[in-house]
Amino acid sequence: MEAAQLQGISARHCLAGTGLTSTAIDDSTLEIEGGQELAVLRNILQYIRDPHLFARDVGSRYNFASTGILGYALLASSTLGDALNIGCRYATLSSTFLTLTRYDTADGAVIEIDDRVIPGDLRVFLLERGLYALMNMMPVLFGQLEAGALATVTLPNDIDIPLAHFEAHQLSTACSPSGERAAFLIPEDVLALPMPAADAATAQLCVQQCEDLLQARRRRRGISARVRTRLVRDPGEIPSMALVAQELGIAERTLHRRLAGEHTSYRALVDEVRGTLASALLDSGLTVEETARQLGYSETSGFTRAFIRWTGAPPSRYRRRPLRR
Repeated sequence: MEAAQLQGISARHCLAGTGLTSTAIDDSTLEIEGGQELAVLRNILQYIRDPHLFARDVGSRYNFASTGILGYALLASSTLGDALNIGCRYATLSSTFLTLTRYDTADGAVIEIDDRVIPGDLRVFLLERGLYALMNMMPVLFGQLEAGALATVTLPNDIDIPLAHFEAHQLSTACSPSGERAAFLIPEDVLALPMPAADAATAQLCVQQCEDLLQARRRRRGISARVRTRLVRDPGEIPSMALVAQELGIAERTLHRRLAGEHTSYRALVDEVRGTLASALLDSGLTVEETARQLGYSETSGFTRAFIRWTGAPPSRYRRRPLRR
Protein backbone atom coordinates (compact mmCIF):
# COMPACT_ATOMS: atom_id res chain seq x y z
CA MET A 1 0.00 0.00 0.00
CA GLU A 2 2.78 2.46 0.87
CA ALA A 3 4.59 1.77 -2.38
CA ALA A 4 1.33 2.19 -4.30
CA GLN A 5 0.55 5.49 -2.64
CA LEU A 6 4.03 6.74 -3.56
CA GLN A 7 2.94 6.07 -7.14
CA GLY A 8 -0.10 8.30 -6.58
CA ILE A 9 -2.60 5.45 -6.18
CA SER A 10 -5.09 6.22 -3.44
CA ALA A 11 -6.23 3.83 -0.73
CA ARG A 12 -9.69 4.00 -2.25
CA HIS A 13 -8.45 2.61 -5.56
CA CYS A 14 -6.22 0.02 -3.86
CA LEU A 15 -9.03 -1.36 -1.71
CA ALA A 16 -11.94 -1.15 -4.16
CA GLY A 17 -14.09 -4.26 -4.00
CA THR A 18 -11.92 -6.05 -1.43
CA GLY A 19 -14.10 -5.66 1.65
CA LEU A 20 -11.24 -3.84 3.38
CA THR A 21 -11.24 -0.28 4.65
CA SER A 22 -8.53 2.27 5.21
CA THR A 23 -9.25 2.14 8.93
CA ALA A 24 -9.15 -1.65 9.11
CA ILE A 25 -5.76 -2.08 7.45
CA ASP A 26 -4.19 0.26 10.00
CA ASP A 27 -5.09 -2.31 12.66
CA SER A 28 -1.94 -4.38 13.27
CA THR A 29 -4.05 -7.29 14.57
CA LEU A 30 -6.03 -7.62 11.34
CA GLU A 31 -5.34 -10.78 9.37
CA ILE A 32 -6.02 -10.11 5.70
CA GLU A 33 -7.25 -13.10 3.71
CA GLY A 34 -5.12 -14.21 0.78
CA GLY A 35 -7.91 -13.50 -1.69
CA GLN A 36 -8.20 -9.96 -0.40
CA GLU A 37 -4.49 -9.31 -0.82
CA LEU A 38 -4.59 -10.65 -4.37
CA ALA A 39 -7.53 -8.35 -5.12
CA VAL A 40 -5.57 -5.38 -3.75
CA LEU A 41 -2.61 -6.29 -5.96
CA ARG A 42 -4.79 -6.50 -9.05
CA ASN A 43 -6.25 -3.10 -8.23
CA ILE A 44 -2.78 -1.60 -7.89
CA LEU A 45 -1.18 -3.21 -10.92
CA GLN A 46 -3.76 -1.82 -13.31
CA TYR A 47 -2.27 1.62 -12.57
CA ILE A 48 1.40 0.53 -12.72
CA ARG A 49 3.32 1.10 -15.96
CA ASP A 50 6.29 -1.15 -15.14
CA PRO A 51 5.31 -4.08 -12.87
CA HIS A 52 8.89 -5.41 -12.84
CA LEU A 53 10.19 -2.14 -11.41
CA PHE A 54 7.30 -2.02 -8.95
CA ALA A 55 8.10 -5.58 -7.81
CA ARG A 56 11.64 -4.38 -7.05
CA ASP A 57 10.37 -1.34 -5.15
CA VAL A 58 7.96 -3.41 -3.05
CA GLY A 59 10.29 -6.36 -2.46
CA SER A 60 13.16 -4.11 -1.41
CA ARG A 61 11.03 -2.76 1.43
CA TYR A 62 11.04 -6.14 3.16
CA ASN A 63 13.51 -7.00 5.91
CA PHE A 64 13.66 -9.37 8.86
CA ALA A 65 11.49 -7.05 10.95
CA SER A 66 8.80 -7.21 8.26
CA THR A 67 8.40 -10.94 8.88
CA GLY A 68 7.66 -10.52 12.58
CA ILE A 69 8.45 -13.39 14.90
CA LEU A 70 9.62 -15.50 11.94
CA GLY A 71 12.42 -13.02 11.31
CA TYR A 72 13.63 -13.31 14.90
CA ALA A 73 13.51 -17.11 14.66
CA LEU A 74 15.72 -16.98 11.57
CA LEU A 75 18.23 -14.58 13.10
CA ALA A 76 18.48 -16.59 16.34
CA SER A 77 18.97 -19.92 14.55
CA SER A 78 22.15 -21.81 15.38
CA THR A 79 23.27 -22.33 11.79
CA LEU A 80 22.40 -21.26 8.28
CA GLY A 81 20.99 -24.74 7.68
CA ASP A 82 18.68 -24.40 10.67
CA ALA A 83 17.54 -20.98 9.44
CA LEU A 84 16.71 -22.44 6.03
CA ASN A 85 14.64 -25.20 7.62
CA ILE A 86 12.69 -22.70 9.71
CA GLY A 87 12.18 -20.39 6.74
CA CYS A 88 10.77 -23.21 4.62
CA ARG A 89 8.42 -24.51 7.29
CA TYR A 90 7.00 -21.15 8.35
CA ALA A 91 7.20 -19.14 5.11
CA THR A 92 3.40 -18.86 5.05
CA LEU A 93 3.57 -16.69 8.18
CA SER A 94 5.11 -13.98 6.02
CA SER A 95 3.32 -12.12 3.26
CA THR A 96 4.58 -14.47 0.55
CA PHE A 97 2.33 -16.65 -1.59
CA LEU A 98 5.33 -18.79 -2.49
CA THR A 99 6.00 -22.23 -1.04
CA LEU A 100 9.60 -22.98 -0.07
CA THR A 101 10.84 -26.57 -0.03
CA ARG A 102 14.29 -27.81 0.93
CA TYR A 103 15.84 -30.99 -0.37
CA ASP A 104 19.44 -32.11 -0.10
CA THR A 105 21.72 -33.13 -2.95
CA ALA A 106 25.37 -34.14 -3.20
CA ASP A 107 26.24 -30.49 -3.84
CA GLY A 108 24.27 -28.97 -0.99
CA ALA A 109 20.77 -27.89 -0.04
CA VAL A 110 18.34 -26.81 -2.73
CA ILE A 111 15.62 -24.36 -1.73
CA GLU A 112 12.92 -24.64 -4.36
CA ILE A 113 10.43 -21.80 -4.76
CA ASP A 114 7.04 -23.11 -5.84
CA ASP A 115 4.72 -20.54 -7.41
CA ARG A 116 2.09 -22.94 -8.80
CA VAL A 117 -0.67 -21.85 -6.40
CA ILE A 118 -0.42 -18.22 -7.52
CA PRO A 119 -2.96 -17.04 -10.12
CA GLY A 120 -1.32 -16.76 -13.53
CA ASP A 121 -1.87 -13.02 -13.89
CA LEU A 122 0.06 -12.32 -10.67
CA ARG A 123 2.68 -15.06 -10.79
CA VAL A 124 5.60 -13.09 -12.26
CA PHE A 125 5.00 -10.06 -10.05
CA LEU A 126 4.76 -12.06 -6.82
CA LEU A 127 7.76 -14.22 -7.67
CA GLU A 128 9.88 -11.17 -8.49
CA ARG A 129 8.68 -9.40 -5.35
CA GLY A 130 9.62 -12.44 -3.28
CA LEU A 131 13.06 -12.72 -4.86
CA TYR A 132 13.83 -9.06 -4.24
CA ALA A 133 12.70 -9.48 -0.63
CA LEU A 134 15.01 -12.47 -0.21
CA MET A 135 17.91 -10.53 -1.70
CA ASN A 136 17.28 -7.72 0.73
CA MET A 137 17.80 -10.16 3.60
CA MET A 138 20.73 -12.08 2.10
CA PRO A 139 23.53 -9.96 3.59
CA VAL A 140 22.66 -11.47 6.97
CA LEU A 141 21.94 -14.99 5.73
CA PHE A 142 24.90 -15.26 3.36
CA GLY A 143 27.22 -12.61 4.73
CA GLN A 144 29.77 -15.17 5.91
CA LEU A 145 30.24 -16.86 2.56
CA GLU A 146 33.80 -16.53 1.34
CA ALA A 147 34.69 -15.56 -2.18
CA GLY A 148 34.41 -18.61 -4.40
CA ALA A 149 31.86 -20.31 -2.14
CA LEU A 150 28.91 -18.99 -4.08
CA ALA A 151 25.33 -20.04 -3.74
CA THR A 152 23.56 -20.45 -7.07
CA VAL A 153 20.14 -19.19 -8.04
CA THR A 154 18.23 -20.70 -10.94
CA LEU A 155 15.53 -18.56 -12.53
CA PRO A 156 12.74 -19.18 -15.01
CA ASN A 157 13.52 -17.11 -18.10
CA ASP A 158 10.37 -15.00 -17.79
CA ILE A 159 11.67 -13.40 -14.58
CA ASP A 160 13.09 -9.94 -15.21
CA ILE A 161 15.73 -9.36 -12.53
CA PRO A 162 19.20 -8.12 -13.57
CA LEU A 163 21.85 -10.70 -12.73
CA ALA A 164 23.93 -8.03 -11.01
CA HIS A 165 21.41 -7.94 -8.18
CA PHE A 166 22.19 -11.57 -7.34
CA GLU A 167 25.92 -11.33 -7.91
CA ALA A 168 26.12 -8.41 -5.48
CA HIS A 169 24.93 -10.84 -2.80
CA GLN A 170 27.51 -13.54 -3.58
CA LEU A 171 25.10 -15.48 -5.75
CA SER A 172 26.01 -16.87 -9.12
CA THR A 173 23.14 -17.30 -11.55
CA ALA A 174 21.90 -19.81 -14.06
CA CYS A 175 18.81 -19.48 -16.23
CA SER A 176 16.53 -22.48 -16.60
CA PRO A 177 14.11 -23.25 -19.43
CA SER A 178 10.76 -21.51 -19.23
CA GLY A 179 8.35 -23.24 -16.88
CA GLU A 180 10.88 -24.44 -14.33
CA ARG A 181 10.70 -23.05 -10.83
CA ALA A 182 13.19 -20.71 -9.19
CA ALA A 183 15.64 -22.35 -6.80
CA PHE A 184 18.70 -21.62 -4.67
CA LEU A 185 21.55 -24.09 -4.26
CA ILE A 186 23.40 -23.55 -0.97
CA PRO A 187 26.81 -25.28 -0.83
CA GLU A 188 27.05 -28.13 1.64
CA ASP A 189 30.11 -26.70 3.38
CA VAL A 190 28.37 -23.50 4.45
CA LEU A 191 25.15 -24.97 5.88
CA ALA A 192 26.86 -25.51 9.24
CA LEU A 193 28.11 -21.93 9.53
CA PRO A 194 26.78 -20.23 12.69
CA MET A 195 24.32 -17.39 12.32
CA PRO A 196 25.72 -14.05 13.61
CA ALA A 197 23.01 -13.66 16.27
CA ALA A 198 22.63 -17.33 17.18
CA ASP A 199 20.83 -17.87 20.48
CA ALA A 200 19.40 -21.32 21.17
CA ALA A 201 16.93 -20.22 23.86
CA THR A 202 15.58 -17.34 21.78
CA ALA A 203 15.35 -19.54 18.70
CA GLN A 204 13.36 -22.18 20.59
CA LEU A 205 10.94 -19.59 21.95
CA CYS A 206 10.46 -17.94 18.56
CA VAL A 207 9.97 -21.24 16.75
CA GLN A 208 7.30 -22.25 19.27
CA GLN A 209 5.50 -18.96 18.67
CA CYS A 210 5.74 -19.55 14.92
CA GLU A 211 4.23 -23.00 15.39
CA ASP A 212 1.39 -21.59 17.49
CA LEU A 213 0.68 -18.94 14.83
CA LEU A 214 0.77 -21.52 12.06
CA GLN A 215 -1.73 -23.77 13.82
CA ALA A 216 -4.00 -20.82 14.63
CA ARG A 217 -3.93 -19.72 10.99
CA ARG A 218 -4.78 -23.21 9.80
CA ARG A 219 -7.76 -23.28 12.13
CA ARG A 220 -8.80 -19.82 10.92
CA ARG A 221 -8.61 -20.97 7.31
CA GLY A 222 -10.87 -23.93 7.82
CA ILE A 223 -14.47 -24.22 6.67
CA SER A 224 -15.33 -20.70 7.87
CA ALA A 225 -12.78 -19.20 5.45
CA ARG A 226 -14.37 -21.09 2.56
CA VAL A 227 -17.80 -19.81 3.56
CA ARG A 228 -16.50 -16.24 3.78
CA THR A 229 -15.03 -16.53 0.30
CA ARG A 230 -18.39 -17.70 -1.06
CA LEU A 231 -20.31 -14.90 0.67
CA VAL A 232 -17.97 -12.19 -0.61
CA ARG A 233 -18.42 -13.42 -4.17
CA ASP A 234 -21.94 -11.96 -4.43
CA PRO A 235 -22.80 -9.88 -1.34
CA GLY A 236 -26.03 -8.60 -2.87
CA GLU A 237 -27.40 -12.14 -3.12
CA ILE A 238 -26.54 -13.91 0.13
CA PRO A 239 -27.18 -17.62 -0.42
CA SER A 240 -28.90 -19.89 2.05
CA MET A 241 -26.83 -22.08 4.31
CA ALA A 242 -28.25 -25.12 2.50
CA LEU A 243 -27.01 -23.82 -0.87
CA VAL A 244 -23.53 -23.06 0.47
CA ALA A 245 -23.33 -26.53 2.01
CA GLN A 246 -24.36 -28.04 -1.32
CA GLU A 247 -21.67 -26.04 -3.17
CA LEU A 248 -19.09 -27.21 -0.63
CA GLY A 249 -20.18 -30.81 -1.12
CA ILE A 250 -21.29 -31.41 2.47
CA ALA A 251 -24.59 -31.72 4.31
CA GLU A 252 -26.10 -28.61 5.91
CA ARG A 253 -25.94 -30.30 9.30
CA THR A 254 -22.24 -31.03 8.76
CA LEU A 255 -21.57 -27.40 7.81
CA HIS A 256 -23.35 -26.23 10.96
CA ARG A 257 -21.30 -28.63 13.11
CA ARG A 258 -17.97 -27.69 11.52
CA LEU A 259 -18.65 -23.97 11.87
CA ALA A 260 -19.54 -24.51 15.52
CA GLY A 261 -16.23 -26.33 15.90
CA GLU A 262 -14.53 -23.14 14.72
CA HIS A 263 -16.56 -21.13 17.24
CA THR A 264 -18.77 -19.38 14.70
CA SER A 265 -22.04 -19.81 12.81
CA TYR A 266 -23.41 -19.16 9.36
CA ARG A 267 -25.40 -16.15 10.60
CA ALA A 268 -22.30 -14.71 12.28
CA LEU A 269 -20.29 -15.07 9.07
CA VAL A 270 -23.02 -13.40 7.01
CA ASP A 271 -23.09 -10.49 9.47
CA GLU A 272 -19.28 -10.28 9.46
CA VAL A 273 -19.03 -10.21 5.67
CA ARG A 274 -21.87 -7.76 5.18
CA GLY A 275 -20.61 -5.49 7.94
CA THR A 276 -17.12 -5.43 6.44
CA LEU A 277 -18.42 -4.77 2.94
CA ALA A 278 -20.82 -2.09 4.15
CA SER A 279 -17.98 -0.27 5.88
CA ALA A 280 -15.87 -0.54 2.72
CA LEU A 281 -18.64 0.86 0.53
CA LEU A 282 -19.29 3.75 2.89
CA ASP A 283 -15.54 4.35 3.07
CA SER A 284 -15.44 4.54 -0.74
CA GLY A 285 -17.89 7.45 -0.70
CA LEU A 286 -21.24 5.76 -1.35
CA THR A 287 -24.28 7.12 0.45
CA VAL A 288 -26.22 5.03 2.95
CA GLU A 289 -28.94 4.49 0.35
CA GLU A 290 -26.46 3.40 -2.33
CA THR A 291 -24.71 1.06 0.07
CA ALA A 292 -28.02 -0.51 1.06
CA ARG A 293 -28.83 -1.21 -2.60
CA GLN A 294 -25.39 -2.67 -3.25
CA LEU A 295 -25.93 -5.15 -0.44
CA GLY A 296 -29.35 -6.18 -1.68
CA TYR A 297 -31.58 -4.24 0.73
CA SER A 298 -34.81 -2.96 -0.80
CA GLU A 299 -35.29 -0.48 2.05
CA THR A 300 -32.67 1.70 3.68
CA SER A 301 -34.31 1.26 7.07
CA GLY A 302 -33.63 -2.48 7.00
CA PHE A 303 -29.99 -1.89 6.15
CA THR A 304 -29.68 0.71 8.92
CA ARG A 305 -31.02 -1.71 11.53
CA ALA A 306 -28.63 -4.41 10.30
CA PHE A 307 -25.66 -2.02 10.30
CA ILE A 308 -26.39 -1.07 13.90
CA ARG A 309 -26.43 -4.78 14.79
CA TRP A 310 -23.10 -5.31 13.03
CA THR A 311 -21.23 -2.26 14.31
CA GLY A 312 -23.18 -0.79 17.21
CA ALA A 313 -23.71 2.54 15.41
CA PRO A 314 -25.94 3.76 12.55
CA PRO A 315 -24.33 4.17 9.12
CA SER A 316 -25.14 7.89 9.14
CA ARG A 317 -22.50 8.28 11.86
CA TYR A 318 -19.88 6.36 9.96
CA ARG A 319 -16.98 8.75 9.55
CA ARG A 320 -14.97 8.37 6.38
CA ARG A 321 -11.38 9.35 5.97
CA PRO A 322 -10.69 11.75 3.13
CA LEU A 323 -9.24 9.75 0.25
CA ARG A 324 -6.98 10.99 -2.47
CA ARG A 325 -5.99 9.90 -5.91
